[in-house]
Amino acid sequence: MSVPVPPPPDGVLTGTSGSLEAGEPTLGLSDASPDEGLIEDFAVEDRAVEQLVGGLLSHYLPDLQRSKQALQELTQNQVVLLDTLEQEISKFKECHSMLDINALFTEAKHYHAKLVNIRKEMLLLHEKTSKLKKRALKLQQKRQREELEKEQQREKEFEREKQLTAKPAKRT
Repeated sequence: MSVPVPPPPDGVLTGTSGSLEAGEPTLGLSDASPDEGLIEDFAVEDRAVEQLVGGLLSHYLPDLQRSKQALQELTQNQVVLLDTLEQEISKFKECHSMLDINALFTEAKHYHAKLVNIRKEMLLLHEKTSKLKKRALKLQQKRQREELEKEQQREKEFEREKQLTAKPAKRT
């Protein structure tokens, strides 16, 4: 709180003589600070100051305490909301992971069906190759028998030709 100080009378210089310039305001020797000298000007009683401070505190303190309490409640509510939000986020992530797991199971079923089909095809191919091997073995055995029979037939024909060829008679 500032108290107006009366201006010095006209033409009276109250500063050092070497420091004044034209147009500068003149200051008194005791005017180094605007608040200096206030204590001397007013007789302030400690009791009055305490009463003013008490009145000021009693006027603003309840509102400030209510505001402080409201801010604390808001902070607690924010903490609760943040915890709830984190829980919801974790639930959301679990749902996404469940969707991912379901997709993996679907994909696993698909690949299992492919494996079952491949196994069936392999069994069919194994059966066909087994049959073809048996048939090839039978054909090979038949061919060998036919070749043996042909060889025997040739030998018989060769023996027959040998017997049919003219032999010179022996002179006796």
